[in-house]
Amino acid sequence: MLEIDGSKLEGGGQLVRTAVALAALTGEEATITRVRAGRETPGLRPQHLAAVRAVAGCCGARVEGLAVGSDRLVFSPGPIRRAEQRIEIGTAGGIALVLQAWLPVALEAGGAITVVGGTEVPLGPTIDFVDRMLLRFLRAHGARASFDLRRRGYVPQGGGEVRVAVEPARLEPISAARVPIASGAVSAAANLPRHVPERQLDTMRRAIEPVTGPLGETVVDLREGPSTGSSITCWAGLKAGSALGRRGLPAERVGRAAVDALLAEHALPGEVDRRLADQLLVYLARYGGSFTATACTRHTETVRWLLGEFGLVVDRAPAADGGEAFSA
Repeated sequence: MLEIDGSKLEGGGQLVRTAVALAALTGEEATITRVRAGRETPGLRPQHLAAVRAVAGCCGARVEGLAVGSDRLVFSPGPIRRAEQRIEIGTAGGIALVLQAWLPVALEAGGAITVVGGTEVPLGPTIDFVDRMLLRFLRAHGARASFDLRRRGYVPQGGGEVRVAVEPARLEPISAARVPIASGAVSAAANLPRHVPERQLDTMRRAIEPVTGPLGETVVDLREGPSTGSSITCWAGLKAGSALGRRGLPAERVGRAAVDALLAEHALPGEVDRRLADQLLVYLARYGGSFTATACTRHTETVRWLLGEFGLVVDRAPAADGGEAFSA
């Protein structure tokens, strides 16, 4: 049995989500201690429980310590199997982060999951990032995945709903060169006037197109739903930016924040942005290959360390172009 210090490096929910996914993929029982020990509210939170339940559902795992506030988790996986699941986070916790844990495991035997929670949350990837960036990348390597965004859910009410289904697949070795070049933006809002997402998009487009050229895809996604909010996600190649609206913040500033985040990544060497990089490492370790990234964040280094704990090595070195190179 592996014992993992949950306070190491990033020391948060990402460590828990990645550890249980790796336990399922390797068949190795894992105990995580000092879960989120350095956080203001330590221990497991509802969004972490949801991710663990999603992975456990793929492998019939026995789990101890699966409770809000728990600082110790034991995850004993069984064989990976095909499963149809519905996971309700119970808060506006990030659906994208549940999918991040579930997806590499589900690809082994296939399956489907419906997750209810937040589709756009502060400090986490938007659900449009999952669809347009991560799933686009994986499909180019042989993943067969469908994506259905049924409702958007914003903080604090949540209530968003997403269903993802995958077929069993062994991916091709990871390479950014396999992914078709694409650019675009999704500007979204729920329970707000149409001009809000349109203004977000217009501001973003005016700032990005002089740098990248015309965007290949633009979507204004206006919905009604259980929560009110707005968001925008934009991408050029394998680099992206996003921003969330809030009461009193002009839509133009939301669009500008998203494009500033994208332009900051676009100006740096590397094939993929820093947020996509940490999400790709599990697939890199599983299927081999290489890519370069704009930076190696603490999240990325945490995943590398965890992979090593499970006997999976991902090498890191300075890239010839000045970015960070990862290979396995």
